Amino acid sequence: MKKILMIAACAVLAVQANAQKNIPLVYDQEFTGAKYAEPAYVTPETATEIKSLPNPFEFTGSKKQVKKFKDWEKRRAEIVNELYHYEVGVKPLVAKENIEASLENNTLTVKVTENGETLTLTAKITYPEGDGPFPLMIGCSGVNLMPASYWKENGIATMVYTFGQVMAHQQRRGNEPINKLYPELVENGAYSMWPWGASRLIDGLEIVGAASKIDMKHIGITGCSFAGKMALWSAAFDERIALCVAQEPGGGGAAAWRVSEIADPFRGSQGVEKLGRTDNHWFKESMWDWKDENVTKLPMDHHELVALVCPRALLVLGNTDYTWLSDEAGYVSCVAAREVWKKFGIEDRMAYSIQGGHGHCALPKSQNPEVDAFIQKFMLGKDVDTDYRHIDEKIKANLPEFGIDLNEMIPWVKEISGLAKD
Repeated sequence: MKKILMIAACAVLAVQANAQKNIPLVYDQEFTGAKYAEPAYVTPETATEIKSLPNPFEFTGSKKQVKKFKDWEKRRAEIVNELYHYEVGVKPLVAKENIEASLENNTLTVKVTENGETLTLTAKITYPEGDGPFPLMIGCSGVNLMPASYWKENGIATMVYTFGQVMAHQQRRGNEPINKLYPELVENGAYSMWPWGASRLIDGLEIVGAASKIDMKHIGITGCSFAGKMALWSAAFDERIALCVAQEPGGGGAAAWRVSEIADPFRGSQGVEKLGRTDNHWFKESMWDWKDENVTKLPMDHHELVALVCPRALLVLGNTDYTWLSDEAGYVSCVAAREVWKKFGIEDRMAYSIQGGHGHCALPKSQNPEVDAFIQKFMLGKDVDTDYRHIDEKIKANLPEFGIDLNEMIPWVKEISGLAKD
């Protein structure tokens, strides 16, 4: 019996190793699915109710499903376009001939010209010692995951993205820097426009070339709270980002809208950041048409936003001490999304860790191993274990209390494998 189990285990490892070899860790294009037509869209009046999390493998308006990894590119493009249409607005692609970039005194300057208007982005790069090329971690409002010494000691460059150069934290619709370039996109939320800016910085690095001393195949992005959402949306929309560490992204980030709606009544006056209660500066105002009882009519949900990072690497960090983060919904969403990585034999590229007992955006030492492992493996190429699936006792207790059943929320999987490890 032991021999049979050993043979089976070896076979599984062989399949995973083959998948790792054949499936890219990162791409050299911002959006590989740009060539595909948009799916059909619905309204709250014409949509069909889906109480469980929608099947990320099922093509829109069809019973056809993703069978092989080559199918994922097209399905992924459908999800991107649905998020554009229903939640944040289109993130424009920019031709390289419309971008100028330079690097002086370790500061990257990127000038983007559209419709006769020019927007300028600047970002300082902090380099470790040596000649490079270095992996790069982009911080949305700071690189606060680890101490500054960590990045230098590990030979990783860092860059702070000044998102206000694109759109303010509380945008004045039509009056932001980005609106001069795209006056027709006045309805866009920040979570299409901030990722646009992050992508233009990556464009700038590509234009500068070897002089940037950046290893373009090992770019990471991170942020916490609203900036954790920003990091997640940026990685979802730009396939040149190899690693995303989304810290406490909450509602509007990793948390599934449907599950937040279920959990909210149990939270009393504290409430959670559900669809009808998130910041409307960050999304299209028309997204509010889907609030309350219409949430279950949305054709997609945020487990699919999370899954857009696949096949690249993603670590989601949560914090149960802050009710509004809706980490019950974050957990269910991560479990569902991880099934996408698993289908392609690359589940080691996605993990989550939801732990309380620390301040908001104050990474506790207990989560350092997860962060370090993902950086070591996906930015430095080291062979380390990244199978982290941790939730604290609050999540375990709240799910049944709130009436949230994983099998009911994720019915398109016969046997859920992404569950938290004890």
